[in-house]
Amino acid sequence: MLSDTHAPRFWKRCPPDVASHLRSADLILHGGDVCVAPVLDELAQYAPVIAVCGNNDGPDVVAWGAPETAEFDIEGLPVAMIHDSGQKAGRLARMRRRFPAARLVVFGHSHIPWDEEEDGFRVFNPGSPTDKRRQPHCTIGLLDVVDGELVNARIVPVAQAASRGPSSS
Repeated sequence: MLSDTHAPRFWKRCPPDVASHLRSADLILHGGDVCVAPVLDELAQYAPVIAVCGNNDGPDVVAWGAPETAEFDIEGLPVAMIHDSGQKAGRLARMRRRFPAARLVVFGHSHIPWDEEEDGFRVFNPGSPTDKRRQPHCTIGLLDVVDGELVNARIVPVAQAASRGPSSS
């Protein structure tokens, strides 16, 4: 899963380190701030994509099919997605109230990887594969779901793309 790709400013095309993980994906979740719909088409070449709309996403991302929130199952695991989960204080309780049927809530917005779990309810932000902001690494998230159970969730550092933004020349 990934979030905050911010194309075309930071994502010109899928970074090779990210692509190496996507090749084995069964499903790709994007937590918003795609910015342009062709990124979702590019991701869909690897696996089916479910995305939510972020605060920087245009009408083409919405037209692609990215709603403000999404609720779905992955092999029986109830999942919800939203771009902005609000401030970190009280996040777990707030997301549990917002999505009472979910056992996993995926979000983005902050570019800060986050993984918090309590009593079988988990909130997870994969960070950004292209814009680490003040984080030590660009990151993505990997989930392993088996028979409706989230058996593994991890945040994985990925190499930053060599060309991150508009050329200064």
